[in-house]
Amino acid sequence: MHKEYSKRKKEIKQRLADFSKVKGDDIFYELCFCILTPQSNAKKCHEAVCLLKEKDFKNKKFDPVKYLKGKTRFHNNKARYLVEMKKRYNELKHERDYIVKNVKGIGLKEASHFLRNIGHRDNAILDRHILKNLVKFEAIKEIPKTLTPKKYFEIEEKFKKFSKKVRIPMDELDLLFWSMQIGEVFK
Repeated sequence: MHKEYSKRKKEIKQRLADFSKVKGDDIFYELCFCILTPQSNAKKCHEAVCLLKEKDFKNKKFDPVKYLKGKTRFHNNKARYLVEMKKRYNELKHERDYIVKNVKGIGLKEASHFLRNIGHRDNAILDRHILKNLVKFEAIKEIPKTLTPKKYFEIEEKFKKFSKKVRIPMDELDLLFWSMQIGEVFK
């Protein structure tokens, strides 16, 4: 793990620095991205968000479903979630618990992902890649069958302790684990 981290450290730190520079409408589109990603390919979701951005979804009224079809699973539901989020976007707070309670289609993982992608630090994005690596490096015993909020927070604490133990910040570990799975530092 440390060998891989040494190879990718500069790129990982740069990516996190890029996240802290996300401003304006790009924050809206990051939230769109995080609504689309559950059980879907992140790169294809990114393509869908690029199309929505190109068509100015934030400011124009249209059904986004045709831009999601073939790029994200459950595209009909996610299109509804995007439209609903857009109506309330200006009143949303950038706090994880608030986002989970007030944005349909967003759970703890997606809210953490969104906040990380706009520059917030120290929230665990507990997707299957991260959980697999936490088991692999013995930070947790097994991947839970279900990830209740209580279990999420419990594993997040174990991830934080593991991060301190290996002396790699949690946000950097997240990107490292992802890059070890897909071969590049993405988002």
